[in-house]
Amino acid sequence: MIARRILAALALALLAAGWATAQPETDAAPPPAEEAPAGAEEVAPADEAPALAPTTAQEEVVLGLSQDSVSISTDFDGSEILVYGAVKREIPIPADPPLEVVVTVSGPFVPVTVYRKERRFGIWVNADAVEIDLAPSFYAVATSGPFGSVMSNVEDLRHSVSVPRAIRSVGAPMNVDNAQAFSEAVIRIRSDSGLYQRLEGAVDVREETLFATRIRLPANLTEGAYATRIFLTRGGRVVSQTERVIDVRKVGLERWLYNLSRDLPLAYGLLSLTLAIAAGWGASTAFRLIRN
Repeated sequence: MIARRILAALALALLAAGWATAQPETDAAPPPAEEAPAGAEEVAPADEAPALAPTTAQEEVVLGLSQDSVSISTDFDGSEILVYGAVKREIPIPADPPLEVVVTVSGPFVPVTVYRKERRFGIWVNADAVEIDLAPSFYAVATSGPFGSVMSNVEDLRHSVSVPRAIRSVGAPMNVDNAQAFSEAVIRIRSDSGLYQRLEGAVDVREETLFATRIRLPANLTEGAYATRIFLTRGGRVVSQTERVIDVRKVGLERWLYNLSRDLPLAYGLLSLTLAIAAGWGASTAFRLIRN
């Protein structure tokens, strides 16, 4: 019995060995690589392609200011800022189109509420109102030529250069007709007071390299930072720009009264009332002495 089992196991082992030798080899060697034909150029990988040289600005503006701060005192009656600069180039001056310069000076942006007055029952009353989200307290734009030829509408919209573009208006109420008239009223009123200025042809450009202009600051300035921007344009397109800040601050007695009204409004009111009473009493006493 045991011998039969041993013979059966040997027979099975021989059959398995014969089956393994009869099977073909499945792991064939890979075919040899094809050689490139003669004269063919080898293509470099994408990550080894030569890098492009970095681009540089062809024209760059350099800005200068006659003063970078303005002091508002009790006898302040306005000031004048000289804005000048030069164009730094790495190429010869292009023949066409000519270089143009745009200068803007913008005061702090503040919200403004504009009212439309109507006559009712013989009395002028505020009828409609539109809130201007942000309007510059002062704005001047000076150009080397007519604004329409110096800067295109697309660039004006992009950089908010013209006075209407600088004003940011909130949507008017539904019951208000011709809401655009309210923004135009702000421009008209502030232009009459010298707070908004459009100075076409006021920038003097020499040989497309040097430029200068003067901006008049009125006496009723708002304290804050005044952004001064310079744009170089060719064919209405902005090719370079830069920005500086002019600091406008109250000094002396003006500064002390301004801080007092903000920090201690009650003391400021009592002081104003005391000065008014003293001035009235002094004037009454003076007239009494003159009559006697």
